[in-house]
Amino acid sequence: MKFLIVSIVFSTAFLLQGFNSNHANLNSSTIKPKKAPAIITGADQTEKYIDFLKGKRIGILANPTTVIGSKHLVDSLLSRGIHIVKIFGPEHGFRGNASNGAKVGDETDAATGIKIISLYGPKRKPSADDLADIDLMIFDIQDVGCRFYTYINVLRNVMESCAENKKLLLILDRPNPNGYLVDGPVLDMKLRSGIGQYPIPIAHGMTVGEFAQMINGEGWIPGKLVCELKIIPVQNYKHDMLYTLPVKPSPNLNTQQSIMLYPSTCLFEGTILNLGRGTYFPFTVLGCPLLKDSYHFSFTPVSLPGMSETPLHMNQVCYGIDLRNYDVNKLVKSGRINLDWMIELYNAYPVKDKFFDRTQSKEMGNIDGLAGSSEFKKQIMAGKSVKEIQDSWEPGLSEYKTMRKKYLLYP
Repeated sequence: MKFLIVSIVFSTAFLLQGFNSNHANLNSSTIKPKKAPAIITGADQTEKYIDFLKGKRIGILANPTTVIGSKHLVDSLLSRGIHIVKIFGPEHGFRGNASNGAKVGDETDAATGIKIISLYGPKRKPSADDLADIDLMIFDIQDVGCRFYTYINVLRNVMESCAENKKLLLILDRPNPNGYLVDGPVLDMKLRSGIGQYPIPIAHGMTVGEFAQMINGEGWIPGKLVCELKIIPVQNYKHDMLYTLPVKPSPNLNTQQSIMLYPSTCLFEGTILNLGRGTYFPFTVLGCPLLKDSYHFSFTPVSLPGMSETPLHMNQVCYGIDLRNYDVNKLVKSGRINLDWMIELYNAYPVKDKFFDRTQSKEMGNIDGLAGSSEFKKQIMAGKSVKEIQDSWEPGLSEYKTMRKKYLLYP
């Protein structure tokens, strides 16, 4: 594979290779702290659902994050005699080797011989025929807590199909690595799109299980249908805990640093800047060719199959900001999305009226849709302060936080 040349050395300490499942409470003391009980995902608590699956024909929405320890849940269930009839795959596919936004087709899994039905191609939800020979659906994929991360859209679509066809949905819950963060403008539903389906802020602060309860409770399934749910909650989890993912949730969120920065840096998808797509460290670097006179740091996006085939500014040297060593604890302590980088880079960009122009890129991106507000771009261009922009998110943000409390499974 062609290696990427950058102007500084990339520290391999950020790679997910060797990721462990250590978790730390943010309020831990430095004086002989009591070791917190280990976080146990819903999938890992097999004793709570394995008997419930026996004798049933199972469908499962899964991807590479669907694991029990280091073993894929599909393989684990098959080894226990559970009858899996079909696998459903979200964006990036069941095996996680499709690029962002790439349409994925149906196939047969080479390892198990089970039919895989894509829900990120022409079909976005299971059909009645898909569910006809299924007694129970399982949903187990890792989310990262952002409105524009498409797995919560798949969740709603699967819930809709299960409700229409009277199938129970079993959710094996997992922690939200950005669960501490509830921030951003609540989506203006006039801007509803594939990267924004619900009237929620950018960072919603919920697990998949909690979000499923919100979908039911707020009537977000078409026709006000309600999906019958059975949720296996995470043990020993609180929203203010840091959670290091054992498996990357998607090809371009391949480090813990990128996952923590994602709520802030994904907004740059709606600008002329490359945010690391076409490198091995996406969402942790920001830049473009026209910032050469303002920044010394540089990187060169290239085509990376399975990650980004046609990145913005491909094969051009981009200059800008390197966030790979940024202390993400600052984000945790502030409890806010970082807007300083957007303001700084907009001010540095020499052609202001082109900063939010994505016409030359084939990658997904629209700043109004990403922000969830048509005012955000105007505020940046008008020179509004961070506080002024954040204040404009009220009262919607506070109203969402109040509504969210009804559906929480964890403190």
